[in-house]
Amino acid sequence: MEEVNVFKDYYNNTVQLSFLDHPFSKNPKHVWVICRYKGKWLLTDHKERGIEFPGGKVEPGETAGQAAVREVMEETGATVKKLHYIGQYKVDGRYETVIKNVYFAEIEELVPQPTYYETNGPVLLKEVPANVKRKSNYSFIMKDAVLESCMLRIKKTYV
Repeated sequence: MEEVNVFKDYYNNTVQLSFLDHPFSKNPKHVWVICRYKGKWLLTDHKERGIEFPGGKVEPGETAGQAAVREVMEETGATVKKLHYIGQYKVDGRYETVIKNVYFAEIEELVPQPTYYETNGPVLLKEVPANVKRKSNYSFIMKDAVLESCMLRIKKTYV
């Protein structure tokens, strides 16, 4: 596999994806967590963007790994049993550059929460739809080669 895959995202921004160890930043400010719970994919239903894997910003004083665990809990109510670094991607957007760590999380338990912050809570799927790019109820985050490439890697290595 190439060291860096380059493609366009849903909004036609240039994206670079790499499975190397933190190629774009040692301290990225964003995380995205592909979660698996009891043989199903655990996603969240973001109130504005739609269905997506959990993720968000790294808060001051926390590592990207800590942010990943926190975001999964906040957005789904899930406790991470094991967190695996998968890769990192960089989006050169119109107004800013965003660098995100991608993780695969094995989930220990899923507990209903009083609030799921900016989401409507957990969504469990046997499979992520093959035609997710054309489904309007899914987030734009799910509609580029980052998802496809990371899912292939996760299925080959962990699932």
